[in-house]
Amino acid sequence: MADTQSSPGTAPLIVRRQDYRPPDWLVPEITLDFSLDPVCTQVRSILTVRRNGEHDRPLKLDGDDLTPLEVKVDGQALTADQWSMEGGALIVPLSGAAHQVETLVELAPENNSKLMGLYASGGLLCTQCEAEGFRRITFFPDRPDVLSRYSVRLEADRARYPILLANGDPIEQGSLPEGRHWALWTDPFPKPCYLFALVAGDLACNADSFVTMSGRTVKLGIWVKEADLPKTAHAMQALKNSMAWDERVYGREYDLDVFNIVAVADFNFGAMENKGLNIFNSRYILADPDTATDIDYDGVEGVVAHEYFHNWSGNRVTCRDWFQLSLKEGFTVFRDQDFSADMGSAAVKRIEDVRVLRAAQFQEDSGPLAHPVRPESYMEISNFYTATIYNKGAELIRMMALMLGRDRFRAGADLYFERHDGQAATCEDFVRAMEEGGGIELAQFRRWYEQAGTPRVRALLTHDAASQTAELVLEQTVPPTPGQPDKQPMAIPLRISLFDRESGTSRGDELLMLTEARQSFLFSKFAAPPLLSINRGFSAPVVIETDRTQADLAFLSAHDDDPFARYEAMQQLMVNVLVGRVGGQAVDDAAVVAAIRNTATDPSLDDAFIAEAIRLPSEAYIGDQLTEVDPDAIHAARESLQHRIGAELEPLWRDIHARTQANSFSLSAAAKGARKLRNTALLYLCASGIEEGAIVAFSQFSAADNMTERQAALAILANGSSAEREAALDIFYNRYRDDALTLDKWFQTQAFAFHPDTVDLVEELGRHPDFTLSNPNRIRSLYGAFAGNQWAFHHRSGKGYRLVADCIIALDKINPQTAARLVPPLGRWRRFGEARAGLMRAELQRILAQPGLSRDVTEQASKSLD
Repeated sequence: MADTQSSPGTAPLIVRRQDYRPPDWLVPEITLDFSLDPVCTQVRSILTVRRNGEHDRPLKLDGDDLTPLEVKVDGQALTADQWSMEGGALIVPLSGAAHQVETLVELAPENNSKLMGLYASGGLLCTQCEAEGFRRITFFPDRPDVLSRYSVRLEADRARYPILLANGDPIEQGSLPEGRHWALWTDPFPKPCYLFALVAGDLACNADSFVTMSGRTVKLGIWVKEADLPKTAHAMQALKNSMAWDERVYGREYDLDVFNIVAVADFNFGAMENKGLNIFNSRYILADPDTATDIDYDGVEGVVAHEYFHNWSGNRVTCRDWFQLSLKEGFTVFRDQDFSADMGSAAVKRIEDVRVLRAAQFQEDSGPLAHPVRPESYMEISNFYTATIYNKGAELIRMMALMLGRDRFRAGADLYFERHDGQAATCEDFVRAMEEGGGIELAQFRRWYEQAGTPRVRALLTHDAASQTAELVLEQTVPPTPGQPDKQPMAIPLRISLFDRESGTSRGDELLMLTEARQSFLFSKFAAPPLLSINRGFSAPVVIETDRTQADLAFLSAHDDDPFARYEAMQQLMVNVLVGRVGGQAVDDAAVVAAIRNTATDPSLDDAFIAEAIRLPSEAYIGDQLTEVDPDAIHAARESLQHRIGAELEPLWRDIHARTQANSFSLSAAAKGARKLRNTALLYLCASGIEEGAIVAFSQFSAADNMTERQAALAILANGSSAEREAALDIFYNRYRDDALTLDKWFQTQAFAFHPDTVDLVEELGRHPDFTLSNPNRIRSLYGAFAGNQWAFHHRSGKGYRLVADCIIALDKINPQTAARLVPPLGRWRRFGEARAGLMRAELQRILAQPGLSRDVTEQASKSLD
């Protein structure tokens, strides 16, 4: 793989997939010895290296911000002229086929603000090595296709770091002079260095166990600060559920004697699947009714499952190179989505997943940062942890599963795991296993991995009364994206059904394969024109265009027997009204109001589905339907429709809000659904304009026995300027000021608010004593949330752009990876009018003009301007 290092003052190097070559040297065994200290940690590594193939190239060990103290080969210390440094890497010329290479380095964890490698967080020492953090710990060929067996010895001050954890299984531990102690861990399974982990600190353990399908007992531990132990019960149950589900659905059994999870406060990601020692952002472990919403609980369950499932789809079978990132992430997201669907409502889970896909990935696919699921090049690999790799990657797996059916998909997965266990594989390896194990040909389907962009499918259904036939004509286009102006037709699986307008019944599901630019499908025995339900269950990640009328959509919103299609019909009803009004048309919204009334009073529907179906599409989603986004017009149209729905159906909202009040806290589907619907009713009730709206919202805020209802009421109050708004924000802050995760909600709620002064409020919050650039969660809660608030972020003054750009510039010096994730909203300037576009471009240019800008931000900002 090409070198990703670059010298100061030079342009960052581009890494290309086509340049891949196997590693020159393999490292089958590695022994690490850590003398841990926040100010000065020493790491001694002993690598057993083996030349890979016939060549005379030297051993190159990647390094970043390391101070080398010793270099030895086969026990002999090398002199200064026997090794050299090149862009942070250690170069050692070696003759012969195999050697033992030993290095001793020094590093300072407490100064590591990048949170990559070994760093300090809340009194802990911990690691994050994906994608290229291991080179910040010791010299090593830092690439995922070098797999090693690890033996790790940790030594530290016992009083300060009484718990010493690493990958694998614990072997020995003991005491040392001067109050120090040590522990030895070994991992018998070969793994890439990005899966290495250690944690040292004063931690308490929620200990449990799980008996595997072969009868082995696995010790489970969730390690947190002692005060947080009561908040770990949900995560532990999620872990045990995940282990049982992976055995039942995929036949995958856990393989070590222990499985540990550690929650840390400062983390760039949600969590990390390190073999046997998962390190989590604390927001995805800690949960109780007072501080966590139902969405938080679902997030804990889903992320715990995701990281556990990686034990096979990512660890036992890993990636050959980082271009194959979706091999592990797309597959594992699909697996965790299926798990969550089995644990709760499959219909609601599918709606939530598609909403995330459209909000994040569809936007990515239509902008300057569009890239294939398997990218062709990158400047900084951290920038490719994207919605395309994860969420669209999961949709590719879902389409294959749909085409194959459950049993043949399982056969393909079994073949994949068996064939590539202990190997670094590629996306092509996965597809080939699906073909051979499932008995299917996927040559054209591979284009989903190669072509960026969201396909658009135009569907036209016509009826011939004489022959009693209906013809469905499908046309597909894939829009140009950066570097890919011309696209080939995709293989698109579309679930469809045709409904009889009189009876409201359908012929049942059919799976159509659209493989050409234009195809037609003929259906017989239709005396009257049927009505089309298409992309049922969201069978393909595409945009569907039809000529269905508002009456057609209203019919489907009441009769479609596919939950997602029913939801989609309701959403399209709303979108048509909103887009029309943004365009200045006098669009009748009576059909929307009637459909919402019918849905909200349908006794056959559960509360959670009703809440999803009657929810207005977001302002960002409305903007995605337009050629040019006008944030002010979109906001006005949405607020107007929300007011109409609230006012027209006010008695209904009062009734629902009262009916769902007697709901003692539990995580049952019924209780969660009731809370979701109650919050939706409160939103519409307050939007109706009733005089006591703020009082009703404040009453819910004050009386709530759970964070779901409390935060929803706070969010509604935050949109206005009432005295109740200020009181609720003060109460919330004073109650949770010492709880960092919950205080994030206080920042986030205000940044998301549709308040006339949100821009100024966010600027003020950026100076708040509790705001810090050192914690990624706090940054995401304020600036990340604000950038997702379309109306406020795109304030015509450009002040919102300047606020985010200032944050990026300041944060880049501390944590480039988190800074880079704030750039994409500025890169959507092409979708806006020239005035706003010019202001966004100016901020991107200002960012790029900063001296010493990181690779992370440079790549995102430069691509956003191209």
